[in-house]
This record gives sequence, structure tokens and C-alpha cells, in this order.
Amino acid sequence: MSEYLPKEVREGLEAARKRNRAKKSRLRVRVGDQTFTILRYWDEGFALDAEDAPQLRGLVDVYDGARHMSQCLIVASEEDAGEMVYEFKRETIAADQAPLDYERSEFAPVALIGR
Repeated sequence: MSEYLPKEVREGLEAARKRNRAKKSRLRVRVGDQTFTILRYWDEGFALDAEDAPQLRGLVDVYDGARHMSQCLIVASEEDAGEMVYEFKRETIAADQAPLDYERSEFAPVALIGR
């Protein structure tokens, strides 16, 4: 059916589809001061709009709204259907507290009562 539509109409539909996906997505990638909307996200990488996205490479931070999800080492993979695809070399999940270097007993006291 899309073969029968004029070129301008197809381009308009594709632009509206991109705008709609970007509006729905809460996921963002932050590189220094710049922030880009993630259109698609999966275990091995993510995709950004090819028009907005530069050739990113290196360390980036991924956010879901204001929540820091992970810090990733990425490399630009390919451009596919108007999207720039990036692959993870390493992804470290962000934690809100430091990891423990000992095993915490499940029966340990939560707090100490003073005298």
C-alpha cells in the first residue's frame, strides 16, 4: 500500500511516527551536557533518531526520567531506517548505595538502642 502513496505523504507519515515514539519514550542518554531521547532499548544496545544523534562513542549515562539506570560504554553500530543503532561494550547498572564487602545476616539488628 505504501508504494501507491506519494513520496511527500510517506515522508510525513514517517516523521509523525518518529515524533510519536520520541514523545512516548522516557528513556534518555546523556553525554556530557547533551541529552538525547532513546527510541528503542534492548539488552545489547539502544537506538536514537539518526537526524539528532551524533556518532556517539565512549561512556554515556542512561536515564529513565530522572532515575539513573546505568552507565554504559557504547560504540555506534549502524544506521537503520532513520535510527542510529548503538551497541553496549559494557553496561553497569546504577546502584543507590555502595556494595557491601561482607555478608549481612538476615537476623542482624537494624539499629542499636542507646542507654
